[in-house]
Amino acid sequence: MTAIDLACRFCGTPLKQSLADLGSTPLSNSYLRAEDLERMEPTYPLHARVCGSCFLVQLESFESPQHIFSEYAYFSSYSDSWLKHAKAYAEMAAMRFDLNAKSHVVEIASNDGYLLRWFKDLGIPVLGIEPAANVAKVAEANGIPSRVLFFGRETARGLVANGESADLTAANNVLAHVPDINDFVAGFSILLKPEGVSTFEFPHLLQLMEKRQFDTIYHEHFSYLSLTTVQKIFGTHGLRVFDVQEIPTHGGSLRVFACRTDAQHAETPAVAELLEREKAFGLTDLKRYAAFQEEVKSLKRDLLSFLIEAKRAGKSVAGYGAPAKGNTLLNYCGVRGDFLDFTVDRSPHKQGTWLPGTRIPVYAPEKIREEKPDYLLILPWNIREEVVEQMSHIREWGGRFVVPIPEVKVL
Repeated sequence: MTAIDLACRFCGTPLKQSLADLGSTPLSNSYLRAEDLERMEPTYPLHARVCGSCFLVQLESFESPQHIFSEYAYFSSYSDSWLKHAKAYAEMAAMRFDLNAKSHVVEIASNDGYLLRWFKDLGIPVLGIEPAANVAKVAEANGIPSRVLFFGRETARGLVANGESADLTAANNVLAHVPDINDFVAGFSILLKPEGVSTFEFPHLLQLMEKRQFDTIYHEHFSYLSLTTVQKIFGTHGLRVFDVQEIPTHGGSLRVFACRTDAQHAETPAVAELLEREKAFGLTDLKRYAAFQEEVKSLKRDLLSFLIEAKRAGKSVAGYGAPAKGNTLLNYCGVRGDFLDFTVDRSPHKQGTWLPGTRIPVYAPEKIREEKPDYLLILPWNIREEVVEQMSHIREWGGRFVVPIPEVKVL
């Protein structure tokens, strides 16, 4: 299929403008077991394009959500900073929207209960909707009611029929993960009570482009979003954006507050202000998107130059983390075991696996103290402060941290 055959998943406009062509890679969460190492890995084109009409940046869908998400390797509770973020959100939302024991909070893509646990602690009834059965099972074990479902119009109607209409819905880092964005968004206007509120968190396209965060492009992320585009999509499906907050998670995200079109929530000045900033940056100008590929190539050369020089000097380099974004970075840059000896991750679900494509082994964090690498490449650079604190002992033997995004930097 050529670019001219591809159409925008929201508005149907032909996709002709490229943002970033990152070659062909495996699915970024398809971690390998020992028995997989002698088998071929399927790879798929990783090419982000932008719609010239609605400016939705998107990937072509090669695998179904059922294949990608029904068994998932990411468990949110293994990040201390993410748990802190979730707790603060729950406390804010409960106070701002006067939630109590008579309210109902529904989270879409609720993962292992990392967010709903805080509402439950406040005495607020909760329900998680999570497509990955293995992750939902953990949430249930922790006392969070969960249903293994993909969300959309049909699921929303079923919940409403069952008396599960929501005062608040939360959808953190899931809006980008749905190929049928129209069906997904339409479900929220169905599920909400008349004055209910939906909040969505997602990485901000402006930050991705401004800070060269090309590694956040991977197959599980079907869309890359700006407020400009989200407002158009929501408006088409009976939702009105009434507030927006810029938050630091995932290298710079938006938290968008939406309600039914006829609800009484007043729009804050932050909405118009951010729309104007996006326009000033160039998010409604295709020329701005066309320049991004060269920035990505430059960053690739910088990382490879650092690794080549380090290896020629006889230095050892290990990784910290096995995030999906790290797999995009390593595969696009061609970094394998010749440059990165191994990586470590706190999640036991990733330990003992190998990274897709690069086949770099993943160990428990204790491996760092055993091997004493000269450099530790932080793959989840969005939580670098947390990583530096956790792994500060590498300085005992003169080890140093390396951050690859938005520029290669040795700490």
